[in-house]
Amino acid sequence: MSAIPPRLLKYPPAFLATGFGSGLSPVAPGTVGTLVSLLLFVFLQNTGWPLLVICVAGFFIGIWLCDQTSEKLGVHDHGGIVWDEFVGMWITLLWVPLSLTTLLIAFTLFRLFDILKPWPIGYLDKRVHGGLGIMIDDVIAGIFANICLQLILKFL
Repeated sequence: MSAIPPRLLKYPPAFLATGFGSGLSPVAPGTVGTLVSLLLFVFLQNTGWPLLVICVAGFFIGIWLCDQTSEKLGVHDHGGIVWDEFVGMWITLLWVPLSLTTLLIAFTLFRLFDILKPWPIGYLDKRVHGGLGIMIDDVIAGIFANICLQLILKFL
């Protein structure tokens, strides 16, 4: 994977698609982007906006951001594009009481689903292209992680 040139961050869609530059991390950009998304989620939670609306808007905006940025880079789903991790992590945290414990569990579950890509995540990741293809696998990973987290909270 080639590095994202820092000058590309002057292009607003790329700045957002790279998670405000967090995707430029030379080590584990998806993990770093996911950590930044946690901080942003805590802020967004206090804006008064419904979190589901933020997730849905983030998804549709992300399709465009990721598509534009991948076109500029000439690479589909470049590892430095982490907006999809942002939205996937936010979906993981929907309707979850926030604490350090729930944040750690949510982070772990989301990263596991995102990395391991069980069906249908891996299937969609390989077959859906463009901005939608970049976003959809992380959205499904977020949904799976949220379901698991809800079950953990209910039964433990």
